[in-house]
Amino acid sequence: GIVFNDIYAASKFAVEGFCESLVVQALRFNVAISLVEPGPVTTEFEAKVYEEAERADYSRTDPETADIFTKLYLRNSKDVFASLGQTPEDIAEHTLRVIEAARPPFRHQTNVAYTPMAALKHADPSGALMTDAFYKLVFKYDAVLRLSLH
Repeated sequence: GIVFNDIYAASKFAVEGFCESLVVQALRFNVAISLVEPGPVTTEFEAKVYEEAERADYSRTDPETADIFTKLYLRNSKDVFASLGQTPEDIAEHTLRVIEAARPPFRHQTNVAYTPMAALKHADPSGALMTDAFYKLVFKYDAVLRLSLH
């Protein structure tokens, strides 16, 4: 999950859990299930979300949360999308390759830049390694994160 994306992340994790359950059942009938996992996808929707977020009134939000959202999250998120964002056409090409594969993988990440973070999730069952890495990227080393994206 990503800071300020809790509902979005929950929906993605629900799809992931659904597919993990379904893949076992589908194997019984020789049906392949594939989970295509894109990173950020640059669309008009994403651009509109940023425009609305910049115009929003945060006066009723506690100052620390408003500051984190506007100064860290929005800025870092824009940089991530600008640097690592894929086009919908690129995601469609990845999806087509998975569909046409003789043995489609269960998981297919479309953006290799996210492989290290995904590996952290699996390397440490407690979740501490991934949580610590994300925390430091967002709250301690956000300047380094932004520099690495340019």
